[in-house]
Amino acid sequence: MADLPRQESPIHLQGQLLIADPTLREGIFPHSVILLAEHNAEEGAYGLILNHPSGHKVGEFLKDEEFAALAKIDVHVGGPVAREHLTFAALWWTEEKGLRFSTRISAPDAVKHAQNPGTLVRAFVGYSGWSEGQLEGELRHSSWITARPTPELLAHSHDQTLWAETLRNLSTYHRIIADRVPRASPIRAGPRSVPS
Repeated sequence: MADLPRQESPIHLQGQLLIADPTLREGIFPHSVILLAEHNAEEGAYGLILNHPSGHKVGEFLKDEEFAALAKIDVHVGGPVAREHLTFAALWWTEEKGLRFSTRISAPDAVKHAQNPGTLVRAFVGYSGWSEGQLEGELRHSSWITARPTPELLAHSHDQTLWAETLRNLSTYHRIIADRVPRASPIRAGPRSVPS
């Protein structure tokens, strides 16, 4: 009887963090910490880089009084796809379900989320996307380290220090690696248009 090809069981990473392996040095991704907001075997994956502030604030782009509550929020570069649009995400922690989030939300919805105690609102230009099977291939090549978010994620600064801090919390080995790898240079970008 011939051997059947081994079927790999699908992995489900939605809601987890992707931490760039120290050897990943391509494009925008070195030292990235990505919240994987969507992931399934048939459609691919969607996520937001949490730790690449652009050096801009929301108030530079949304000047209407109705968005004043968002004016001082840093705009982050969420990834290399669709960098011409400004979108928002809200993150919060619950004891029962852990990290909860809402992504691709509009500015008016972000204002509503910003009024909820314990909710962290972030602004993004661009996102990180993978086609069917692409992320799984990158994981097989050890481009990413996966981790479950902890409540401390909401308390950390979402800048380049987040990468090393997140790695340090995984294991002694990762702590040593985080302390030895030089920091990546910050990303600078801003949106060219704003969705209504």
